[in-house]
Amino acid sequence: MTVLILTSEEDVTADMVVLRLHEAGVPVVRLDPADLTSGVALSGEYVQGVSRGHLSVAGRLVSMNGLRSVWVRRPGLAASRAAEPSAWLTEEASQALYGMLRATDARWMNHPDAARRARHKPWQLRLAQLSGLPVPATLITTFPQAARDFAERFPDLVVKPVSGAHPQEPPRAVPTSRVAPDTDFTAVAFGPTLLQRRVAKRADIRLTVVGEQLLAARKAVAADADPDDVDVRFAPSASLWLPVDVPPRVAAAVHAYMKSAELAYGAFDFAEDVDGIWWFLECNQSGQFGFVELDTGQPIARTIARWLAGGSGETCSPAGGTQRSVI
Repeated sequence: MTVLILTSEEDVTADMVVLRLHEAGVPVVRLDPADLTSGVALSGEYVQGVSRGHLSVAGRLVSMNGLRSVWVRRPGLAASRAAEPSAWLTEEASQALYGMLRATDARWMNHPDAARRARHKPWQLRLAQLSGLPVPATLITTFPQAARDFAERFPDLVVKPVSGAHPQEPPRAVPTSRVAPDTDFTAVAFGPTLLQRRVAKRADIRLTVVGEQLLAARKAVAADADPDDVDVRFAPSASLWLPVDVPPRVAAAVHAYMKSAELAYGAFDFAEDVDGIWWFLECNQSGQFGFVELDTGQPIARTIARWLAGGSGETCSPAGGTQRSVI
């Protein structure tokens, strides 16, 4: 049976998993929905109570009934590279492809419905609270006065986007920034603004979850670091990511989050404060992991490959230490 990976052509993160699948002799097909009708073809038949579906990718014909798993990594917009792209063709192609795939017995990483819901930051914050994860005081508002009142209650704030990357081409990452003490907040009336109490952190935590497996990494913040450098993606640092134990309470809460979110994969970001508390910042349902694996040596790609191949993943301790590898 075949593993189907839906992602863009240039995706080094997916490349790492494809390599592990090839090493294990697991058939894998990789396609970008953007190539539908131009390099990718599909067909589905529903006759006398029987359904059959096929995909053609680079001349290779794949039965949809023969799919063991589907990894929705970072797919492009369906049919966006067709000879004559249009919003209508995109909707038609998207419904055809994902509708056929939904009808298979393949398991998903992650299911499109769960993935779409999981991208909503307000939903994430509430689910984290309900799951038992500490969440910094947060306000999402278009009321300037509400923002001013919140800033009085929590004078040290950061501002971040509600939705994530700016949808320009290519997408532009919008950094989390510290809010100046004299900010007036009048501008929040022009668009939803997310304000959050700044965590005086001593480390950043990236916790990658694959099925039941937890692989956590920690990057220490230098004692003389500029407090305005709040976003680990942009802050200058000589520190490497290192494997770290997951506190039992955090592990239990993360498992609860994943179960409620119906996710098979999640990349959690936490800020560790001086008391060792891991404060939940977000969970990216398709987050990168290559940079963590390169620094720590943790077998994240291999664990994902094993899950996609039909296993539960490597047997890892909460610290991310590998006990056994079979793929």
